[in-house]
Amino acid sequence: MKTTLEVPDTVFRRAKATAAERGQSLTAFVTEALREKLSRRAGQAAPQGPPWMRGFGALRTLKKETARVQARIDEEFDVVEPEDRK
Repeated sequence: MKTTLEVPDTVFRRAKATAAERGQSLTAFVTEALREKLSRRAGQAAPQGPPWMRGFGALRTLKKETARVQARIDEEFDVVEPEDRK
């Protein structure tokens, strides 16, 4: 659907520049912004940050496993081999 909106010049320039930085058309950028705003009003959590950052922290559940593996590595490095005792 086509529509006409009045947007302050400063907001328009920021939106156009941000869309260009992201490699998006202004239409795609505004559509994404409206969807995010509308989803927040509906009580849904809005994604934080740019799409490429959504995966950060996803492996947080492996923290204990990583610590266990690191402890095992540290134990092995504490062992002094006979040839290293000279």
